[in-house]
Amino acid sequence: MNVEITLVGAEFVQRFSAIRRGARLARRLAVHQLDGWGVPYGSELSEDAAVIVSELAANAVLHGHVQGRDFEPRLACLADTLRIEVSDARGERGPEQRGLRPGAESGFGLHLVEALATSWGVADRVVGKTVRAELPTGHH
Repeated sequence: MNVEITLVGAEFVQRFSAIRRGARLARRLAVHQLDGWGVPYGSELSEDAAVIVSELAANAVLHGHVQGRDFEPRLACLADTLRIEVSDARGERGPEQRGLRPGAESGFGLHLVEALATSWGVADRVVGKTVRAELPTGHH
């Protein structure tokens, strides 16, 4: 299925409480926003974006939490790329990609992000950090 995002240059930014419920809500709202931009629920791009938002938001809640500070997902439509960013308040602790262990029940989120995204990385902010991943929009 070839998806064409009709609003190149559009972006969605929302702050959420750095709790598990906030991470789940971030995923739901991201998929809802994508649908509004022409990326249907259940499409490969929607599903891939949902996984990435979910993993990055969960990491922001689990590892980037600072008491009283929110995390902030951002979706941006570029020419042929969907950029997903999640910012949190803990800059001194970057994402850590662990080795995959047989039977492990956690620690594989960044492996999923790496497998789905064309690129991903981390940038410092004035307060905290931003973890970014990009998905191609024309190949889904």
